[in-house]
Amino acid sequence: MKWKGRRQSSNVEDRRGQGGDNSRGIGGFSPMLLGPLIKLLFSKTGLIIVGIFLIGSFLTGNNPLNIISQFFGGGQIQTENASHYQGTEKENELAQFSATILANTEDVWNAQLENYRNPTLVLFTGSVSSACGSASSATGPFYCPGDEKLYLDLSFFSDMERQLNAPGDFAQAYVIAHEVGHHIQKIMGITEKIDRLRGTMSKTEYNKYSVRLELQADFLAGVWAHHSQEMTQMMEAGDLEEALNAANAIGDDRLQKNASGRVVPDSFTHGTSAQRMRWFKKGFETGDLSQGDTFNANPL
Repeated sequence: MKWKGRRQSSNVEDRRGQGGDNSRGIGGFSPMLLGPLIKLLFSKTGLIIVGIFLIGSFLTGNNPLNIISQFFGGGQIQTENASHYQGTEKENELAQFSATILANTEDVWNAQLENYRNPTLVLFTGSVSSACGSASSATGPFYCPGDEKLYLDLSFFSDMERQLNAPGDFAQAYVIAHEVGHHIQKIMGITEKIDRLRGTMSKTEYNKYSVRLELQADFLAGVWAHHSQEMTQMMEAGDLEEALNAANAIGDDRLQKNASGRVVPDSFTHGTSAQRMRWFKKGFETGDLSQGDTFNANPL
């Protein structure tokens, strides 16, 4: 890919080296605020102020700890070591690459969707807290609709190359574009509709909808690649094959067979290798959002 020297997105939170929950104290709350809060709580005036904050947080939906922290002049709670992390040269280049791909998705989707809003990419190491809960690097990249953020431990790219035999910068771009695809599903209301089905059916039945949701995100990644190439000509020979190889490597059937030697279709959540490749390629070849209705496609 010809990505170097291009615009990098400013919608990136670099939380590398922060260690997830441990760096944020209990419940994501900075320990540095505990002293002032304790003094405040044991004063009569303080009880009134805290009560007002709690009522305000209930009405607005904001985290009361963030509101209280703003009272002490801190704005949104931040961890102290955010600016002190020193990544390796390769890791920092991957961070720049990820910010560049995110910027490209912003350009493409703002041109394609009138109501598009840019998501935020969170880079982390080890573990991370999100509006969807805590997760470790073992979870892999994920999108949280609760805060509209993409979460990525850059070590996943090394895992793709070494463990999944899916190397290449365009394979990495496909991963980011797939998570952005989930953001588009959130904007379109698709995610909410599928979430409402959870609990109304068996896990096996729900998994079928999960597969269709994931395949649609693959399709949207392909649509991004189509329009990105038209706008920037970033793709080079072999890039499409890198993405298709990555889609093949992370199919449910292949992952299950490599892990246990057997395949259990009822437990699929993301789709087979063939399905993932087919839907990404369809998005890339058509560039047409109307072609991505995986929920009514038969067969997948």
